[in-house]
Amino acid sequence: QVQLVESGGGLVQAGGSLRLSCAASGRTFSMYAMGWFRQAPGKEREFVADISWSGGSTYIADSVKGRFTISRDNAKNTVYLQMNSLKPEDTAVYYCAAGSSRGSYIYWGQGTQVTVSS
Repeated sequence: QVQLVESGGGLVQAGGSLRLSCAASGRTFSMYAMGWFRQAPGKEREFVADISWSGGSTYIADSVKGRFTISRDNAKNTVYLQMNSLKPEDTAVYYCAAGSSRGSYIYWGQGTQVTVSS
């Protein structure tokens, strides 16, 4: 089993940056694909980005492409989401997830709030 803990959220002005981290427990972190999702108030959960177990392949949603990047450090059991040029519409709770393959996520963190002011 994998436990995930997100951190790094907060309040930032439009145009600013934040880096989210997701720390995973367990010795098998490097075997899992990892993803970031977000959910804004009154909206459905939305895919943001994911990364293969090796880190060699990433996929970024069109809504954040060119502004967000995903990376991982398997030695630290951590996946990151670098968010630049933030917009008010990026305001949401951000969740990380782990799964045996990309798109098949079974472990979820508790989420971290990101609020972007205009």
